[in-house]
Parts: sequence; C-alpha cells; structure tokens
Amino acid sequence: MLYSLRFSPIRLNIFSIITFALIILVIISADGLFSNNLSINPVADVNRSNHQELQTHKISEPLKSTSSDDQVRIKLTETITEEKGRIQELKVFDSTYLTPKFDSRIGNFFGRYQCKVQFFMTWISPAESFGTREFFIIESLFKTNPTGCLIILSNTMDSRYGYRILKPLIERGFRVQAIAPNLNSLFNNTPSEIWLNDIKNGKKDPGEIPLAQNLSNLIRLAVLYKYGGVYLDTDFIVLKDFSSLRNSIGAQSIDLNGNWTRLNNAVLVFDKKHPLLYMFMEEFASTFDGNRWGHNGPYLVSRVVDRLEKPLDLDFTVFPPMAFYPVDWTRVARFFTRPNDQNDKKWVEAKLRQLKREAYGVHLWNRQSNRIKIEEGSIIDRLISDQCIVCRHSYSS
Repeated sequence: MLYSLRFSPIRLNIFSIITFALIILVIISADGLFSNNLSINPVADVNRSNHQELQTHKISEPLKSTSSDDQVRIKLTETITEEKGRIQELKVFDSTYLTPKFDSRIGNFFGRYQCKVQFFMTWISPAESFGTREFFIIESLFKTNPTGCLIILSNTMDSRYGYRILKPLIERGFRVQAIAPNLNSLFNNTPSEIWLNDIKNGKKDPGEIPLAQNLSNLIRLAVLYKYGGVYLDTDFIVLKDFSSLRNSIGAQSIDLNGNWTRLNNAVLVFDKKHPLLYMFMEEFASTFDGNRWGHNGPYLVSRVVDRLEKPLDLDFTVFPPMAFYPVDWTRVARFFTRPNDQNDKKWVEAKLRQLKREAYGVHLWNRQSNRIKIEEGSIIDRLISDQCIVCRHSYSS
C-alpha cells in the first residue's frame, strides 16, 4: 500500500501532462482550420494589424452598398410592387357564393319571361359608382324595348346595394337582374378559356390598362356566343326597338366613299354560336395586348372583319355610324351643351329629329364625357326627358 501511495502522484502527473499536450494539439489544429477557412495567413500573429483589417472587411461587407446592389434592390422592389399590382388586378376574377349558380340563374331568368330581346351589359366597377347616368341608360332601354330582358353581368351589382339601385324598375315590372358571372363556365370550350388560364397563371402580361376593361371586352363576346342577344355599353342611350336587328355591328367612322374605316364593339347584336364571335375571341386570345387602349376592343373587331374575304358568308351587317355612333367622340361635348342662340336651337331640333328617325341609339363616349355637365335644353337633356321612366335625373349629375 505504501508503494501504491508513493507512485500515485507520479501517475497523476503523467496523466496531466498527456492531457495538457492533447489540449495544445487540439487548439493548434483548430486555429489552423479556422485560419484556413478565413483565408488568413498562418503568420497573422506577425502582422496583427493586417488580420484586424481583414476581419473588419468581412464583417462590414454585407452592409456595403454598391451600384449593382442598388440596382438589385430597386429591381426587387419593382418586382414586389408589380406582383402586388397583379394580385390586385386579379381580384376581378374573385368569385362570390352566387358564382357557381350562374348558368342556372340565367336559365331561370330567361325561362321565367317571354323576352322579345335578350340584352346584356357588364359592370365591373363598384356598385356605388353606378350613377344616375347609367340608370338612365337602362330606363331608355326599357322605354323603347318594354318586353325585353336585361342581365347585368357583375359581381358588385349582384348584391343588396345593386338590387336597391334596380328596384324602381323591377317594381314597375321591367325585367332586369344583375348576375355574378362564372368566367370558367362562360369561357368554357372557347378561345377565351385559354386567355383566362394564361392570365391567372402569369403566362400573359395583363398590361397597364385596367384588366377589368379588357375583361369586359371579352365577356361581351362570350356571353353573346353562349346565349345570343344584344350587348350594350352602359353609356349607350337606346332610341329604338332592337327586335328587328340580327347579327349586326356598327361602324364608328367611314371614308368619303362610304366604306367603314373603324368598327366599334359598344353595340353588338348576334345569334347564339355565331362564328364571327368565335373569331373575335380567337383574336383576343392570340393578340392580347394590355398596354394599348382599344387594341382588344374596337380595333380588334375592326381587324377581324377587315381580314374576311367574303363577309356575306358569315351573315352579318355593318351599320353606318348614324345607327349607333351618330356623334364622334371628338364632338360629343356639344350634345351636352345648351343652345346659346336661335341658330343653336334650330341645330338641336334638327339633330333630335335626325336621331329619332335614323339612329338606334347614341353612344356617349363616357371616357370623354363622363365629367361633362348635362345642361338644360341640350340634346342629352332632351333625350333624357323623352326616354326616362323613373325620371329622377338632376342637372348636377
């Protein structure tokens, strides 16, 4: 036992020495590995200031701003902004709890009545913006087509608020209803379906023009193709019975020889499954450009009809400007202005007689005229007085 006691400390010291040596080796190895990872020379202890400089550079580098960094950051911000804008735009495709019932609701509506003419309009703006002018347009439709039926394709108007707007006409027995469209059903098995999928999947750029505007251009084609009838813009005053019209489109302008130079899609009259409507939808899907105003609307129908070799084979009529567009958009302001003298009064009376004799209606070119005040005694004021039903127009509107 004394022997054991005598040699224990020696063993402990040897063990301590070995342990200490191992620790030193580990530290040296770790230091070498760490230095290699930072690409620092092993003789950094000789030049400690250089080592400190490298450390500082490594730490501050992510915070350093260069021109290329700024460009990347700006590009990223633009991408995020564009994506947010795209998401906001795609809200026009949002469904409501009524959307799946679209087909049955339209079928029930037309089945409930003996509709002499099936009319369609679109409204993709908020219901609150459906004002007295738009309401008057509907009044003029039923004043001249009392046995017609009107469906307004709209998510926003298909609501309690929208119903309150239309209620004065419904209570008087007129057949009008707002129905939220089911675009998947409406566009099914048409070229419109391809466009819709490409927009939703990000394969097609919606462009800078509001997507709702271009969507309205497409919906009118699809709904006429599926159901047949008459499409009207909500800024078109109706002056005549439309029941005698079939497969018709109007010229916006003509040349000196009477040949049309531009057509418009604010008024479309077509039978169900008409081939020209299908061609319009094909053109829309294949040449869509969301950055050029009118490209997917008036210019589209003009392009397609212009390319036809034998228009008569498709059984449709192009009406002269007086039928649907009796006033050019550059001169529409005069229709809102009161006559200032006797000559102006004579012109107003003569123009009103011509409109009632030759025009099916008057397109108001809302893009140019929506902020123009309707003055008392003007052509528009006189038409409102003649064509209204509820007659709640005020001159401040």
